[in-house]
Amino acid sequence: MSKIQRLYNASSSIFSAERGGLNPTFNQIRWLQDLLDAMEPADVGIDGSSDYENKSQDGLIFGQAIAQITYIHIHESDHFSVRFNIGVFCFPAGAKIPLHDHPRMVVLSKVLYGSARVKSYDWVTTPKSKPNMSGLAKVVAENQLLQAPCKASVLFPRSGGNIHSFTAVTPCAILDVLAPPYSEELGRPSTYFSDIPIASVPGFAILEKIEMPDDLNVAGAPYVGPELSVDIDFC
Repeated sequence: MSKIQRLYNASSSIFSAERGGLNPTFNQIRWLQDLLDAMEPADVGIDGSSDYENKSQDGLIFGQAIAQITYIHIHESDHFSVRFNIGVFCFPAGAKIPLHDHPRMVVLSKVLYGSARVKSYDWVTTPKSKPNMSGLAKVVAENQLLQAPCKASVLFPRSGGNIHSFTAVTPCAILDVLAPPYSEELGRPSTYFSDIPIASVPGFAILEKIEMPDDLNVAGAPYVGPELSVDIDFC
């Protein structure tokens, strides 16, 4: 069984309504992280090597040659009983996805090759707080370097750096599992933010909602990795 099939099977099991849906246990998160940690570029149809002249893995997407942020869609299920998304963002060096949130989502991310810096925040909330579009946030990561083969990271609806940005230091690729997927209709849009650090209160900033930046352009590429079977009974 391919590694991506194992990841799909585990995600579909963990994020099913019958097994808790969006309230995965610690052990379930560790299971997914272990599966992600074992993933390599070729497992999702990408050649992550830097030697284009001598590349031998024909049929794979050559990541180092990608000239703009490119998204490879692997799978999305928004069925009422199972909701998750698997995909890969490929970045050229210097490319950036600005601060954005993940409303009511659990997101696991794994750098497959290369390196990127992440900045992330969580809202400063109280039990009575409503979802914020602007306000006070605490720093979770300040330009933290993520370099393959680092461990998979995880964020939650209210912790772990739910609002984050990525800047590619070198050409890189990030494999994501999101549960549930973004959905405008179901109240899970992607919202972008600017941040204003508070000089008098280190570790905190004011985040303000902004429109999607005009210079954020994401291309699409087909998934050419191992075939994924989505109709097997694995539970």
